[in-house]
Amino acid sequence: MTGWWVVFAGISRRETLRFVNQRGRFLAALVRPLVWLFIFAAGFRAVLGLSITAPYQTYVLYEVYVTPGLCAMIQLFNGMQSSLSMVYDRETGAMRTLLVSPWPRWFLLASKLVAGVIVSIIQVYTFLLIAWFWGIRPPVMGYLALLPALLLSGLMLGAMGLFLSSAIRQLENFAGVMNFVIFPMFFASSALYPLWRMRESSVLLHDICALNPFTHSVELIRFALYLQVNWLSLGVVLGCLALFFGGAVLMYDPGRGLGIRRKGG
Repeated sequence: MTGWWVVFAGISRRETLRFVNQRGRFLAALVRPLVWLFIFAAGFRAVLGLSITAPYQTYVLYEVYVTPGLCAMIQLFNGMQSSLSMVYDRETGAMRTLLVSPWPRWFLLASKLVAGVIVSIIQVYTFLLIAWFWGIRPPVMGYLALLPALLLSGLMLGAMGLFLSSAIRQLENFAGVMNFVIFPMFFASSALYPLWRMRESSVLLHDICALNPFTHSVELIRFALYLQVNWLSLGVVLGCLALFFGGAVLMYDPGRGLGIRRKGG
């Protein structure tokens, strides 16, 4: 048991040091949601006003509604950034050294994934602290209830990035894939608008948003922050987590997958 903990602690320490040494990454993770919160939300609030119906009747301002979506955006960007480091480690050979160790591959990848989620949770709570001074103050117990939702959401989004990184051959290609994945997932979700309003605009757009895994991450966080559980979103997040992580474990198999074989030929 001690050996497992030492391996997990070592991988977590490496991720933490990487995050600490990249201060620009922490600031960038906060700047994006703060821009949406302080600038764009002011215009959107004028459009939406207070015309928000159940189950969003508790949100009296657009900023309050959009805050959970911005928390999920932080986790989405962090998951992709963490996976970007996997591509870098594969190019430098560090990933091969890790995966040929005697420890199970699923445990090594899970440790990497959990370490990245811990970093994202720190970023989210820092963002919520700043939002508190802006006047966005959910129930105090909501901050505690939010933690399991952030953990599951971060794991799912991180596993998705991990799966994508396993199929990318070069670091430059993954940077392009990040933009191709992040922005469509964010805008085609309930992060900025409720799904019922999407349906009023376009049924097709509503269906796309409803099928988007990121939408369910947002809803899981949104309901948890206000001491509720969205069971549908919980099930979708758990299912996608199992699917993406299982795919990543398979793809990073040096004998079968593409994660290492592409580099080693």
